[in-house]
Amino acid sequence: MSEDITAGRIKVGELNAYLARPNAPHTGGMLLLPMLSGLGKQLRTYAEDVARTGVAALAWDPWHGPTGDELDHEQLRGLLGGLKDPTALEEQKTLLDHMFGELGLAKVGVMGWCLGGRYALVLAAHDHRVANCVAYHPTVMPEPTPAQDEDAVVLASEITCPTSLIYPGADHIVPLESFKLLQKALNKRESAPSVVHIYPGAGHGFMEAGRQDQEANRLATKLSWPQTLEFIRATVS
Repeated sequence: MSEDITAGRIKVGELNAYLARPNAPHTGGMLLLPMLSGLGKQLRTYAEDVARTGVAALAWDPWHGPTGDELDHEQLRGLLGGLKDPTALEEQKTLLDHMFGELGLAKVGVMGWCLGGRYALVLAAHDHRVANCVAYHPTVMPEPTPAQDEDAVVLASEITCPTSLIYPGADHIVPLESFKLLQKALNKRESAPSVVHIYPGAGHGFMEAGRQDQEANRLATKLSWPQTLEFIRATVS
């Protein structure tokens, strides 16, 4: 990852976003959908990693300002009730429009972690412009929350692009059965390939910097992230 990049917060209409892009000419991009911590330092680091591969990264701000850099976990969880599927999808599509339009990108994929992993699957099913879909430990539960109108398991079979699904074997939030249902739905697809990673012993959010004290999380990060970046290069560059 040797590309020189430019990165910083931007506005897309009324939406906050974080844009990291190579200084060299490029035509590919990734829309990043964050975990609970929003546009915090961890997500910005991911965006910059993607940009250094020669691909632009635009990150969505689900909380319109607050991030995990300022709020604790319980405060962030308190924001979840206000995150409705129709509004979230509308905002994500606005960012996609910006990437294809103002940024002039030819191919754009979507990648998310945790709640963003679920939204990556939902968006890819709804908007077939996306060139890939990467879902890290998507928070897809057996029963949807009152704010969730979209069934990510049903929608997964409607995704038309190459998809990478990453599941940590010691995920304490998403039950194994939910992962198996997602995998089964992806396997129903007849033309779009699926790449499935399973990391026994790794926990939910295993890539986060604060969780690298556990060997299983370090190994899962070391193995999965380079493969994900290569998957991105292969599908949008």
